[in-house]
Amino acid sequence: MFQSFEEVSSPGAVPERVRALRRALKSRKLKGFLVPHSDEHQDEFLPPAAERLRWLTGFTGSAGAAIVLENAAALFVDGRYTLQARVQTDNSLFDVLQTPDAKASKWLAGALPKGGIIGYDPNLHTIKEIERLTESLGKVGIRLAPQADNPIDLLWRDRPAPSSAPVVPHGPELAGRSAAEKIGEVQETLKGDKADAVLLSLLDSIAWLFNIRGGDIGHSPLALAFALVPARGKPALFIDPAKLGDNVRGHLKETAELLPPDALDARLNALGEKGARVRLDAETTPVRFKQILEAAGAKIVAGDDPCILPKAIKNATEIEGARAAHLRDGEAVVRFLAWLDENSPSGRVDEIGAAMKLEEFRRETGELKDLSFDSISAAGPHGAVVHYRPTTASNIRLKPRSLYLIDSGGQYADGTTDITRTVAIGTPSAEMRRHYTLVLKGHIAVASARFPKGTRGQDVDPFARRPLWQAGLDFDHGTGHGVGSYLSVHEPPQRISRTGSVELQPGMILSNEPGLYREGSYGIRLENLVLVTPPAPVKGGTREMLGFETLTLVPFDRRLIEPAMLNRDELAWLDAYHAQVRRKIETLLKGSTRAWLRKATAPIG
Repeated sequence: MFQSFEEVSSPGAVPERVRALRRALKSRKLKGFLVPHSDEHQDEFLPPAAERLRWLTGFTGSAGAAIVLENAAALFVDGRYTLQARVQTDNSLFDVLQTPDAKASKWLAGALPKGGIIGYDPNLHTIKEIERLTESLGKVGIRLAPQADNPIDLLWRDRPAPSSAPVVPHGPELAGRSAAEKIGEVQETLKGDKADAVLLSLLDSIAWLFNIRGGDIGHSPLALAFALVPARGKPALFIDPAKLGDNVRGHLKETAELLPPDALDARLNALGEKGARVRLDAETTPVRFKQILEAAGAKIVAGDDPCILPKAIKNATEIEGARAAHLRDGEAVVRFLAWLDENSPSGRVDEIGAAMKLEEFRRETGELKDLSFDSISAAGPHGAVVHYRPTTASNIRLKPRSLYLIDSGGQYADGTTDITRTVAIGTPSAEMRRHYTLVLKGHIAVASARFPKGTRGQDVDPFARRPLWQAGLDFDHGTGHGVGSYLSVHEPPQRISRTGSVELQPGMILSNEPGLYREGSYGIRLENLVLVTPPAPVKGGTREMLGFETLTLVPFDRRLIEPAMLNRDELAWLDAYHAQVRRKIETLLKGSTRAWLRKATAPIG
């Protein structure tokens, strides 16, 4: 359900919380403490009980980290959240710094004298993160100290209780493969790696491997759990037994030993006592587990989570599910855009009302399980805040001669969707049309790209930026992220960005979402999901090329397109895309909405 979040702290609450944390640190003889936006599973979207960064700072974004020292504090966020963080936090307490230009290690080196000790919760930081910080801070004489308990947990008196949402099976008719088959492949990987076991902490990996889904994470169908997969024998799934009904116990009994979460440490100690070789993904595993295993005598085998890549490469069943989900979702979004065109001239439509109306259309499909994230419903200047989310305090109406940006998605049993459209409210300015068309040119460049095997996301990223670069413009976020199959809307390892080093492979689903943001005026982002297609010959070429199939089926706003700025190939792509949208969606619509779609998808070229 769409939620409009109020400010998380009453006036004066954040300063008192920071003061209380500083008192706690002083009693522990610490000079500072690290507060990441993370939990034991490194999930982007956290259960309420894990929102420590939000509790301490008031910042509600899905990525960031704070450092609190005796007389200074900083909040580190990426380019998506810079404006939001400055609005939501007390700037007299926290310096808001943008990564990757600002680095926590460099800030600490300048803020702390040699010999300073910084505390951290080893459940919330990965192995690699602590290794990097230890190395960089050690050069300037600063030491990291793991804490047996998190001081914020002791101060957070009204902390929400953990979720107890039920787990449900996600059978082969949706997953395309059995859990036993997936587990067998992971075990073969371990044998080839000469590892005795692998510890899984990523929730979507566990959900994918065991073909289960849950409800512990808002908008992501995930269950809080850990898993220990041996090279031989039955895996152990560590999960709250209260979440497991007879249906899912029957689903799991052949493939997993079911144990409560507090049994995990004993199992890790037992592996250590045997001198076992345990595979850990240093980029995703909490450092606490490495510390336990090594103290018990285990040998750590470094390696990626063996579920990440096969999960990202969708099988035929998942691909057909994604197409079905996008057809269903496209109908809902088209109905919403037609409704918006009819109702926005009244001046009574506001950001929250619009987002709730879109959710209503999605729910009328009868298939919506949840939104895939809190909708970004941004009118006018709010569109320039990349991950803006309306509150009752910030909610504004859609005004004439402005732009409205709606970034939203749905979770369906057969697929996950994510779409952004920017639309004109009334008559747009020439500048709006120019900027929109530049973003659209970048979007088309990615959608129509052909590339050889071995191409990485960072190789494709410039396609989206070139039209903007030529105009002296750019955007401060990645061009695309991976998307799961009724799993996380932001799925690693595939992405289209400057740091996207993973090879794009057939079956991967990614977003294609270039943007442009004018602070105080408007934001533009155009997002479709795309599927990497198998290698195919190109007429007159000597090598087979991969490409993208666009899954999203929703028109772009013709009022914001300047045809003279599009070349012949771009116009041909746009007309063909709109013809496809009309062909697939039109029969699902009635009356005025069908007429709206015909007009919205009429040829431009």
